[in-house]
Amino acid sequence: MSKFKKKKSGDLPAISTASLPDIVFMLLFFFMVATVMRDSTLMVKNTLPAADQVQKLDKKDRVMYIYAGKPSQRYQEKFGTQPKIQLNDKFATVQDVGAFVLAERAAKRQELQNVLTTSLKVDGDTKMGLISDIKQELRKVNALKINYTTRTGDYTQNLD
Repeated sequence: MSKFKKKKSGDLPAISTASLPDIVFMLLFFFMVATVMRDSTLMVKNTLPAADQVQKLDKKDRVMYIYAGKPSQRYQEKFGTQPKIQLNDKFATVQDVGAFVLAERAAKRQELQNVLTTSLKVDGDTKMGLISDIKQELRKVNALKINYTTRTGDYTQNLD
């Protein structure tokens, strides 16, 4: 006679759930590190013009963005269809650009204040008069380093 008896039931052993919290927290940590939060909500139409000579900006912490274009469909009822300037999360006038640049400069570290680049993200349908007005205001506050943001493509697409 044998001292050991085999189990005759075909039950599977229970699945160990001891490592599930570790996996959940590892995934949570990964998405917290990998997710980039958007700085501002785009309130204007922003179809960028195409260009074939494009360079990428290296250091994003040295850039302040000025958006210009027609208000998006959501804001047209309140603000109309004329091109507007967006600074951070609000519409602004041309006269507000200088104060915005000075405030952005003051918010940066001392060593970055003199190397800030102003990036203009302007819709392709926006008239050059508004852009010239913005550039005049930038000159008044000595923000002379300007970048025009475009998309890569054939520049003849802009002639439409």
